[in-house]
Amino acid sequence: MIIYGVYIVSKSGGLIFNLDNNVPRIEHEKTFTYPLDLVLDYDSKKVSVSFNRKDGINVGHVLVAVNGMPVNGVTLDDGRDVRTTLEAAENYPINLKFSRPKMTTNEKIFLASMFYPLFAIASQLSPEPKSSGIELLEADTFTLHCFQTLTGIKFIIISETGLNGVDLLLRKVYELYSDYVLKNPFYSLEMPIRCELFDNKLQELLAQVEKTGISNIDK
Repeated sequence: MIIYGVYIVSKSGGLIFNLDNNVPRIEHEKTFTYPLDLVLDYDSKKVSVSFNRKDGINVGHVLVAVNGMPVNGVTLDDGRDVRTTLEAAENYPINLKFSRPKMTTNEKIFLASMFYPLFAIASQLSPEPKSSGIELLEADTFTLHCFQTLTGIKFIIISETGLNGVDLLLRKVYELYSDYVLKNPFYSLEMPIRCELFDNKLQELLAQVEKTGISNIDK
């Protein structure tokens, strides 16, 4: 049982909490001949694919190793410049490892703000009044579960496909939020959640769920 992440969105649509719990690291490794048939973008922090795709390596993937040597920004661990290394024909054939980039905080905030209107649209599209909005979104590689409280706060869990009983887990997360966030005298509503005790209790809950299953979380 795998839980990829937990998100809490305020009633105004802002991301106030996120936890990456068990996000798989997607890597693709391939040996290339000269000239390199991927177009790369070199900026000060990373080397990424800007055009073309090959054997699972897609636009946006970041270069993480050259011939097994880790890449730090635009340089190799031994100090060599990545661009100079990849543009030299004598270095080929060359083995490159690419990874899907980890989402930044700004990207998560943007996605949370996009979910808010989608949730509202789903409520409006319902043929019945007082729809609860989006509760479940299924994709081929993950499932999104959402629980909205009476005050409009949305608790979102991203999990592997085929899990049952996640609604129970969502309500348990809500209980932790009520006990350790709302009762914190230093917390202000609608503001980002920075509560170490809540973080610890949530991580303990997710670890228990992945070990013993959702049906045992109250035991």
